[in-house]
Amino acid sequence: MRTATDSAGAPAGDIPRPPVLRELLLVLGLFTVYKLGRRLAIGHTATAFHNADRVWGLERTVHLPGEGAVQDLLLRNETVVHLANVYYATVHFPATGLFLVWLYLCRPAHYVWARRVLAAVTSAALILPFAFPLAPPRMLASTGLEDTGRLYGPAVYGPPTADHLSNQFAAMPSLHFGWALMVAVGLIAATRSRWRWLWLLHPVVTLTVIVGTANHYWLDSIAATLMFLLAFTFIRAPATTTGCRARRPRPPEDRALVPVAH
Repeated sequence: MRTATDSAGAPAGDIPRPPVLRELLLVLGLFTVYKLGRRLAIGHTATAFHNADRVWGLERTVHLPGEGAVQDLLLRNETVVHLANVYYATVHFPATGLFLVWLYLCRPAHYVWARRVLAAVTSAALILPFAFPLAPPRMLASTGLEDTGRLYGPAVYGPPTADHLSNQFAAMPSLHFGWALMVAVGLIAATRSRWRWLWLLHPVVTLTVIVGTANHYWLDSIAATLMFLLAFTFIRAPATTTGCRARRPRPPEDRALVPVAH
């Protein structure tokens, strides 16, 4: 007679973590493609300003709230507008990175789902700067909006002609907002706390910041939302959630003894 255990590996429903080196290469590769792709779309200045006029006019036609109302709220206090600029400059990448690291360590199944959604939407977002280059509202004189980064600091962007790190004419979609939405939805899906809905404050604050600092139009965030909703439709979140804690193996007396005939 010999004995067999219920399972020598992870409990049913668990998904093992993907190899960490492979994931690092995938995420770094995606980031590199994102940066290079946006850089390759440079060189459509006239079209970008023409599209900016069209977007601004469309927002007024459909009676979207004016971006200026949000900026006026920030400009009431110099400290507030400075903090908004700091948030825009420093939260975007670190928050998304920490989100992915936590999911990788604590919710591997949700990590794979979130990484797929982010990869799909970010890759698709690289097409828009080629098809629809767009100058941000801070560059469009007709908006009457201030470039708060330049005036109050910290400034993320330099003059467009001297900026060799980013494409400032790739305002649509707003991946600042889209990634913040992914972080909130991902954490709500992966946790069961009664307070988990407070994660929605992250995209709400992000939306206030990107509009109030005149880096994005409302339509930039709407486009990002639609892209993520489409991705969520085809890339479904896992149904189960499990904790971070390492599981102790069952004691021998709790394991089922299964006789095996010879």
